[in-house]
Amino acid sequence: MDWNSKPVSELLRAALREDHAGEDATSSALIPPGTHAQARLLCRQRCRLAGLGLIEPLLRELATLARATENEDWQARVVALYASDGDELNEGQLVAQLAGSARALLAAERTLLNFIQHLSGIATQTARFVAAVAGTGARILDTRKTTPGLRELEKYAVRIGGGVNHRPHLAGGVLIKNNHLALAGGVEQAFRAARRSYAPETIEIEVRTLDEVRAARAVGARWLLLDNMTPEEVRAAALAVGADMRLEVSGGVRLQNVRAYAEAGIAEISAGALTHSAPAADFSLRLGPGPAA
Repeated sequence: MDWNSKPVSELLRAALREDHAGEDATSSALIPPGTHAQARLLCRQRCRLAGLGLIEPLLRELATLARATENEDWQARVVALYASDGDELNEGQLVAQLAGSARALLAAERTLLNFIQHLSGIATQTARFVAAVAGTGARILDTRKTTPGLRELEKYAVRIGGGVNHRPHLAGGVLIKNNHLALAGGVEQAFRAARRSYAPETIEIEVRTLDEVRAARAVGARWLLLDNMTPEEVRAAALAVGADMRLEVSGGVRLQNVRAYAEAGIAEISAGALTHSAPAADFSLRLGPGPAA
């Protein structure tokens, strides 16, 4: 993950501006200019860590924002890291130590925690799904059900959790879904139209019934997305098409039933729950008097 990329920098800048980080009324009233502090980033539950690399660029963006608003020079930095993305953390574990401008650390606190808690929550959720299908050979995939503006970071967190990224965006591949089918006239018509521009093995087509499975196979489809089928229906679909068809399951996939889909013989299982329903992990930032950055 390139934490210094332009999209990430723009995202961090927008998040700080959203919080009016250079105009902290409370700190301005209570903390004298030039006050220095140290901060400890602590994990408050067992979880899979993700997003640690954004702390330094976030602090840099804050210092730039503060200069732009004519505040004093807000310099803060990471003094030490005691963990890495992908680590399994325990409750109470010290993750990082920061130091520098007290006003900068206070202004960055909530934005920093929001990102790390959210990304670590996704990584933790993904790791649970991956563990649930261990030994079956199935891979856990994400979807485009991501928070607008955060997709790159959320898909990174999925990878940290052991999952696999599906399409990054609409331009990332052909996936014919139910609304495409409704407008194109059905499975056969939609697949034939896509075949005019793409090879059959690169065209994924969503099917919801065994009849649609058979229709897709008959027209030459090589890659099916079995949508909102039960594990029993998935097993029947796999038997109907044979081992040479690439199959993916999506829709209604939960932690409680994901292994049943994997044991039905499906190698790829995509779950929107990895990103849209992952509970935030619990972290805190504790400040105290300290040295300059």
